[in-house]
Amino acid sequence: MTPLKILIVEDETITAMDLRETLQEAGHVVTAIARTFQDAVKSVKNNPPDLALVDIHLEGSSANGIETAKKLLEIHSMPIMYLTANSEPETFQLAKETVPVAYLLKPFRHDELKLQIEMAYHYFQYTLTKSSDIPVSNYLYFPVDNGHEKIDPNDVLYIEADGSYVEIFLASKKTYYISMNLGHLAQYFPTPNFYRLSRSLLINLNYLERLEPNHLYLVNHEPPIPIPATSRKELMNKLRVVRTKKAPSH
Repeated sequence: MTPLKILIVEDETITAMDLRETLQEAGHVVTAIARTFQDAVKSVKNNPPDLALVDIHLEGSSANGIETAKKLLEIHSMPIMYLTANSEPETFQLAKETVPVAYLLKPFRHDELKLQIEMAYHYFQYTLTKSSDIPVSNYLYFPVDNGHEKIDPNDVLYIEADGSYVEIFLASKKTYYISMNLGHLAQYFPTPNFYRLSRSLLINLNYLERLEPNHLYLVNHEPPIPIPATSRKELMNKLRVVRTKKAPSH
């Protein structure tokens, strides 16, 4: 594993020395040993680490380890590993707010600590890679006239398959006709308001204006859309339908 720069936030001198020795044996570099909130903040500003090992209980500090970790994360994004003798559920729940990569109870085992650090940093880097792959825009860009045209998914009334093509109907009454399979296109509309009514229809339930036994009507769209018998029950379950009570029999 590539050597990491690691900050130790620990108020007990013997424990801090033991941690430093363990980390150095594994090839890592300890940027500092901080005993208090102020020391930890100063260290991160001067020499940002790749990872921080934080004791939750910090004697003589103006803030505990969890509050310290929150401040450190405001300054520098990095994985946080807690080392603590406290196993109380309340403390654990508070620690979860900082989304730590590990929560290890003292006394720690040296070999376990080395493995946890490697796994924690690997997972942190993996999540960074995945999050960078997430599109930053909520708009879709459809292939139109040798280019791509921006469309807000919320403006889509419904999409209808027509052979190897799909026709996209917008609330503005504008339509697009593109060469694509509906099953493939449907993956770009993952929100619950888009419902696959049939093999050839994907509708936006936010525009559903009227529901009849065999048809439904969308806002500003005249032709009724037939409801397949196999889809009616599932469709009704997706809607907040006010049902009438049956009159009591005499």
